Amino acid sequence: MEQILLVLTYIAVAASSISGALEARKHQMDIVGATTIAFVTAFGGGTVRDLLLGRTPVFWVNDAWLTVTTFVVAIISFYRLNRISNRLLVFADAIGLGIFSILGATYALQLGIPSIVAVLMGVVTGIFGGVLRDVMSVRIPSVFGQSTELYATCSLVGTALFIILNTLNLNTLVASLTGGLTIFTMRLLAVRFKMTLPSP
Repeated sequence: MEQILLVLTYIAVAASSISGALEARKHQMDIVGATTIAFVTAFGGGTVRDLLLGRTPVFWVNDAWLTVTTFVVAIISFYRLNRISNRLLVFADAIGLGIFSILGATYALQLGIPSIVAVLMGVVTGIFGGVLRDVMSVRIPSVFGQSTELYATCSLVGTALFIILNTLNLNTLVASLTGGLTIFTMRLLAVRFKMTLPSP
């Protein structure tokens, strides 16, 4: 299971790096800005989670290759992806959201944290990288906007499903894939059909 978690972490970090670098380029930042935004997007949520759970040093400090992966993917994305489509940004962001949410909940459960808190840790891990990315891009985080398609809600539903399946002693890998795919699919459908939370 540890190897699976490691592989998922690298996939999530790479996806978030692409999202961060392309978002930075969209805002006309240079390569320094792009790698910085990519780093914050990839590691922000997990860092907040680890600090809240008292897991120190935080996850990326112990694995230098995570940082290398982030910078390499960010540089390639910044210079080699010629067309920046909203579809690519949404797709990469949805992958990171799904995997990071499940990882956050998994690490919380490993520490014996109550299920409801584990769900919240999953949501924090999934969304806070994007929140910090938007703040550093000098805009209100899109996740908090009334007109934003479902984002944190996708993380909440998928993570809760993962926790429920895990509580029912379903195979951990199956539970993780089910929760992660639920988040990913919900996010893409929300963007496709403009699904938002009710306004006041």
